[in-house]
Amino acid sequence: MQQHLLRVRGPVVKFERLIAALRQERAKVGWLELGDSALSEAPRVDRESLEAAAGFGVLRAVAIGGGRTVAIKPMRGAPVLRDVLREHYRGCCLVLVEGEVDAPELEPDGETWLITVGDRAAKRWTTEKLIAALRRPSPWD
Repeated sequence: MQQHLLRVRGPVVKFERLIAALRQERAKVGWLELGDSALSEAPRVDRESLEAAAGFGVLRAVAIGGGRTVAIKPMRGAPVLRDVLREHYRGCCLVLVEGEVDAPELEPDGETWLITVGDRAAKRWTTEKLIAALRRPSPWD
């Protein structure tokens, strides 16, 4: 499966159903919390958030900001998303990103999901249809 990014807002528990459904399909999911890359200090890490993501079965739960990852791995300059994805999320078909990233936005809506791509109106997806779409190279077309 090709890797896709979806921007999310709120705690990982809101996305537990989708993570579980993808894991049932033997698909890997990642959780990424992006901080402000302009800060010169280590990222503010919500350890409970990352532990919750790991508890829900994501392959990796990572926080990045202030020139460092949650593992306090030194980085030169601002993080490069492509490098972060390659290093931490290889094999994941979906990486849920909490933070500002140029990606469609995912929000839970009862038993369904809303996906907003750019300035287009949100589209409603069932979990099954969303998983099927993630198997395609361009799921939002």
